[in-house]
Amino acid sequence: MTDFAATKALFSLPEGMIYLDGNSLGPMPRSAAERVRKTVEDEWGEMLITGWNKAGWMQQPTAIGDRIARLIGAEPGHVVMGDTLSIKVYQAVAAALELNPTRKVVLSDSGNFPSDLYMVEGLIKSLGPDYALRVVAPEEVSAHITEDVAVLMLTEVDYRTGRKHDMRALTEQAHAAGVLTVWDLAHSAGALPVDLAGCKADFAVGCTYKYLNSGPGGPAFIYVAPRHADTSRPALSGWLGHAAPFDFDLSYKPGSGIERMRVGTPPILQLAALEASMDIWDMADMADVRAKSIALCDLFITEVEARCPDLTLASPRDGRQRGSQVSFHFAQGYAAMQALIARGVVGDFRAPDIMRFGFTPLYIDEADVRAAVDILEDVMTNALWDRPEYHMRNAVT
Repeated sequence: MTDFAATKALFSLPEGMIYLDGNSLGPMPRSAAERVRKTVEDEWGEMLITGWNKAGWMQQPTAIGDRIARLIGAEPGHVVMGDTLSIKVYQAVAAALELNPTRKVVLSDSGNFPSDLYMVEGLIKSLGPDYALRVVAPEEVSAHITEDVAVLMLTEVDYRTGRKHDMRALTEQAHAAGVLTVWDLAHSAGALPVDLAGCKADFAVGCTYKYLNSGPGGPAFIYVAPRHADTSRPALSGWLGHAAPFDFDLSYKPGSGIERMRVGTPPILQLAALEASMDIWDMADMADVRAKSIALCDLFITEVEARCPDLTLASPRDGRQRGSQVSFHFAQGYAAMQALIARGVVGDFRAPDIMRFGFTPLYIDEADVRAAVDILEDVMTNALWDRPEYHMRNAVT
């Protein structure tokens, strides 16, 4: 059994703050500062360029990839770290399209994170007018998996409401129609059990700065199923994806397996912070995390609906149908969230009217939930949100 009291003690959480925004940016592991200091002073400072060999920097993207693989049900040796999530989306969709060359349609849904859609828009414009991005309502995805679709690209958990797609069922349906799948796990990895291998997913991508606590700007990951690992062509053929990067060939030769999905120089300082987080995740069982997450979210929903009638649930009520977050509609949601943050309850806002709260059992418990709702009730009952300073929009919401 996972000892959540022990894991909570391993995170740096400001005194008096109830942090319900780990689905946007996870808090810092207490050991991260020392781990990054060691990388900066003992490795970079003392080893300089020899750190690539002596400190194992060059192997970090695949070594950490294997640690994340355990959390997402991936086969060892088929996850690699590096670059941003948008870059990894581009790589995965481009590779999947090439593996299905007689079809020209990418199917996605309107609940997908906009950046994923932007990357596909840019990609298909480069490929030519025959290619199309088809965006449908989340509940209509299944009906649109047809034999003209090349790639199904979905975010498993909706970033706004937490609604969860059925990865296994949709992947099976896609494969039956000759469609390849790309799954974005930005709100899944570290939030709920994922079984990429068992679901026979083709590609998956995700970020690490949310539930996996790598810090702002932390690197993304990409998964390629073993059956595609040596045949997928990396559209972004960076030098570290080369079979022999230090031969400095003038033409590109893809590396073997997942290594070909590397692009640029890995972000060593961010990977060091991620290593500190992985040490905590090594203490956690994903089934325990999922069960605790559902319980915390259910408690929050029950308390909010009983005490804050002006808020309307935006997330699925059934915990099995959502990720590790709860969202509520409120017309003045932005101002209400600013009032909460001013009182130490940190969630976030998503346009047009969604107040979003993330629940990570590694550092959130029942007492936090009840205390957060106490403050939320005060903000709503007494209209504390209706102050001019809470209506002023910040650059990041």
